[in-house]
Amino acid sequence: MTTGSGTTSSSGAGAGTVRPAVVLLGLLALAVNLRAALAGYPPLLETVREDLGTSSGVAGFVQASAVLMMAVGSFAGSALGARFGRERALGVSVVILALGSVVRGVPALASLIVGSLLVGLGIGLAGVLLAGVVKEHLAERAGAVTGGYVVSMAIGATVASAVAVPLAAALGGWSFSLAVWAVPAALAVVIWVPVARRVGAPDRTAVRHPLPWRHGFARIAACYQAGTSLLFYGWITWLPPYYESHGWSPQRAGLLLAVWSVAQIPAALIAPTLAERHRRWRFWAGLTLGCVAVGTLGVMLFPMPGTAVPWMWAVLLGIGVGAGFPLGLTVIAWRTPDGAANAATSGLALGVGYISAGLGPLLMGVLIDLTKGFPAAIAVLLAAAALQAWAIWRIGDRPVA
Repeated sequence: MTTGSGTTSSSGAGAGTVRPAVVLLGLLALAVNLRAALAGYPPLLETVREDLGTSSGVAGFVQASAVLMMAVGSFAGSALGARFGRERALGVSVVILALGSVVRGVPALASLIVGSLLVGLGIGLAGVLLAGVVKEHLAERAGAVTGGYVVSMAIGATVASAVAVPLAAALGGWSFSLAVWAVPAALAVVIWVPVARRVGAPDRTAVRHPLPWRHGFARIAACYQAGTSLLFYGWITWLPPYYESHGWSPQRAGLLLAVWSVAQIPAALIAPTLAERHRRWRFWAGLTLGCVAVGTLGVMLFPMPGTAVPWMWAVLLGIGVGAGFPLGLTVIAWRTPDGAANAATSGLALGVGYISAGLGPLLMGVLIDLTKGFPAAIAVLLAAAALQAWAIWRIGDRPVA
């Protein structure tokens, strides 16, 4: 791999040279789509539940099914990238995401679930492949670049959660509001195609890295991702319904989720960069986890819906989950020798994380139905924070392997 004026991908035999700035632009365009389709559903969850006549558990299963398919995509992403080339496979994964959004445009429970499965598969594949592309082309600034594309993801999520309800009203239904996210996904693929073509075919002689189930660091990284992913997807699914249960309108609850997403943007950009600069990963990971833990306790114990306090809790939650995900990918980038190893380790960590995140919102929905309230469901998120804290302590600030 070369750096400076250009980057040559080791994933391609005789691959062409692609400028790092061009790769970065393409990655940011793709990343905008990796949370938008998911973030557009929670503000509409209660509307969908009432329209289709489903329970909270079934409504939560829709989001859970998408996240569980993200786990499938994460486990498969490394092998797919090795077989076809990470850059090409990354473009295909976003095409799958776009197709899922189109399928969700049919206002029926079956199409909503099938479309969500496709959306989740596309996101899961893209997450692993994107991490490998960063290691391959932009390794010298892995922390800053990872923070940058997570910021793009947060921007997509912010816009999606803020406009979901108005779009449903303007377009004539919740299904159209979900389907509209196929458009930015298709545009991102158009931007990425020249990069994928320039890189060339995958190198069939390159060393393949299976998922490192027996590697101690990989297992701890997986525990870390399990905690941070469950916190993210638990709150993205149930924060709006929680405050709707306190009398808020769906639109106001959607704006609260937008504030939560906006708070992620500086955290996702600043925390990994500072951790990379000073090599104090444990400090920044612990500090940002403290924010999400305080916010979670605050929402559960002091919701105070008639005051400005919920917005403060949303900011703290956003800081914590916004920094948590890129910090996890950053420490993996530091401790893997090449793009293939990074993709394999990221695939394991993200796959385990998404299994936890997929089951978490589903379990929360069941607990809400059984207990007729939210405290037991929020306790699941506190358990996730405890698991993440343990992983942070174990990972520490050891030097790059």
